[in-house]
Amino acid sequence: MFKRILFLALVISIPTAALAKSDDKKRADIQEMRQEVLTKLYAEKPDAQSEIADSKGYAVFMNRGINLFLASTGSGKGVTRLSATGQDIYMSMFSAGVGIGLGVKKFSAVFIFTSQTALDQFVEKGWDFSAQADTAADTGKDGGSAGAAADIGNGVIVYQMTDKGLALQATLQGTKYWLNDDLN
Repeated sequence: MFKRILFLALVISIPTAALAKSDDKKRADIQEMRQEVLTKLYAEKPDAQSEIADSKGYAVFMNRGINLFLASTGSGKGVTRLSATGQDIYMSMFSAGVGIGLGVKKFSAVFIFTSQTALDQFVEKGWDFSAQADTAADTGKDGGSAGAAADIGNGVIVYQMTDKGLALQATLQGTKYWLNDDLN
């Protein structure tokens, strides 16, 4: 009987250990993505480095978006760094919208929070509703382009860089950012 209980406990613990490694790998992948995005941003927009150094915190997200005629969706993952403590908060995002568009694009976004209120609101509520109009064309393996910074007010500056894809869109889009409970 004891051997069966021990065997059952071992069998149950194996998936838990595998899941923990999986979460560690996911966090490592997000950290690597953050470093790649910041390296690219600093090369193309050197002022962004001092903006981040002086900020209350920043977030880096990798997104994949699809626009198909009148509907658009996107999903991604990222991490928010709290400057005061150096703590990383792992987050997920999803967007949906309506408008005219066609294409697929992979892009990254860097949010720089110049006010504590804006940072707290992003982490705690994480909601963004925006209108978008842009074009993205890059099908090269290592290509991409950095967009200009947009100071969206209320203590937030956003950089968006298209990594690859082909899209033409004009949409009204809502985006939800939230804490990733599995990775925090």
